[in-house]
Amino acid sequence: MTLIERCEKSVPEQVVKAVENEPIDSKRLARLIKNGRAVIPYNPIHGPEPIPIGKDMKVKINVNLGTSRDHKDEDLELKKLKVAEEYGSHAVMDLSTGGDIDRVRRKVIDNTDLPVGTVPIYQCGLTKARESSVVDMNSDEMFNSVRKHARDGVDFVTVHCGVTKKAIDSLKECGRLTDIVSRGGSFLAAWILHNQEENPLYQEFDYLLEIAREYDLTLSLGDGLRPGSIADATDRPQIQELITLGELVKRSREKKVQAMVEGPGHVPLDQISANVKIQKEICDGAPFYVLGPLVTDFAPGYDHISGAIGGALAAYHGADFLCYVTPAEHLGLPDVEDVKEGVIASRIAAHAADITKGIDVDIDDDLSKARKELNWEKMFEKVVDPKKAKKMRKEKNSADEDVCSMCGDVCAIKMVEDQFR
Repeated sequence: MTLIERCEKSVPEQVVKAVENEPIDSKRLARLIKNGRAVIPYNPIHGPEPIPIGKDMKVKINVNLGTSRDHKDEDLELKKLKVAEEYGSHAVMDLSTGGDIDRVRRKVIDNTDLPVGTVPIYQCGLTKARESSVVDMNSDEMFNSVRKHARDGVDFVTVHCGVTKKAIDSLKECGRLTDIVSRGGSFLAAWILHNQEENPLYQEFDYLLEIAREYDLTLSLGDGLRPGSIADATDRPQIQELITLGELVKRSREKKVQAMVEGPGHVPLDQISANVKIQKEICDGAPFYVLGPLVTDFAPGYDHISGAIGGALAAYHGADFLCYVTPAEHLGLPDVEDVKEGVIASRIAAHAADITKGIDVDIDDDLSKARKELNWEKMFEKVVDPKKAKKMRKEKNSADEDVCSMCGDVCAIKMVEDQFR
C-alpha cells in the first residue's frame, strides 16, 4: 500500500512525524498528499526522516553529490554528504557517473537519514556506453535500472518521461541557443532520434508506475528540456514537455503514486513568476522542484548567488523544493567547500521565501533582539553559518569590546541604548 492509499484511510505515523516542524497539522498534510499537492519521499527499505514537500509547508532544499569519471573518491562524497546535513539540506541526490556507481549509491543511503534521490538513466546509459553506445539501451534496461535503485532504498527518482518525439520535434523547430543541457534529457533525445521510436519511459509509463507502487517510490518528473540559457527560457520545447508532465501527474495520482515536477533551469527574473504559475496550473498543484533557477548566465564561480536569487523568487511565487547550485556550476565537480556554499545560499533563499508566508519569522526576530543587546553568542545561535560568523567576529574585533569594528565607538545601537539608560 502506498503512502497516498494510507492517507486515504487514516493519518500515517510518518505524516504525523513529518509535521513536527511545519506550520500545518498532520490531517492537513495527509489531505495534501492524498490530493497530490504534497509528497513525502520515503522508501521503506531506506526509512529516512519523513520530509514533506509541497503546499503550505516550509520550502525544502536538495543537495546533489556524486562521483565523476575524473573524481571517484567515495570518502570525499561522504564528506560532502555530512556537510550537506550539517548546514541544513533536506534531501540529497547521488548523481554518480564514475567509479563503482552501485557502491557509492549504497554508501550514501547507508550513511544518511535524509531522503535520497537518483537519476537511474545515468547509470543505465553509461553502462551501455561502455559496451557500445547510449542509443543502444533498450526499455528493459531502463526500467531494470529504476528497479535496482528502488531495491537499494532510493526514496525518489528523476525520470525524464516528458522527452518525447513531439517535444524533440518542437526542439528542432525552435532554434534554441543551448539545445539540451540535461544529461538524462540528452540520453533520451539521442535514443529517440537514433531509434526513431518513442521514449520508453513515456510509452510504458504504466510499467514505471508499477515499479513505483511496489517500492512506494516518489517520481520526480524530470525537465529534460529545461532551458540552459536565459535566452531559451519559457520556450516551446520547455512548455511542450511540461504539458506532458502534467498528463503524467494525473496518471500517477490515479495509480496512487507520489509525483513532483522538476523545472528550469535558467530563467530571467521577469519570467520566474510566470514559470511557477504555469507549472502549478498545468500540473494541478503538484510540488514544484526547481534547479536554481539561475537568473543570469554570466556568473560562473558565483552561480550559487545567481541560483539563490532565482530560488528565493521562485519559492516566493510557489516553488516548493530548491535544488542547490554551487560556485562550481558549469565549471567542474564541486568540492566540500563548494557544497557548503551552495547549501547555505539555498538555505537563505528558502528562508527568505518562508518569511513572506509568516513561517520562521521568530528566527529573525530573535536574532534582531540579540543584535540590539549586542549579545554576540545569542546571535551566533540563530545564524545560518555560526562557524563563519564566530570566526569573522574573532578575527575582525578586539576581544574586550562588545561593539564591532565597523562602527566602533559610534555604534548606532550602543549610542542610542546608552541614552535610554
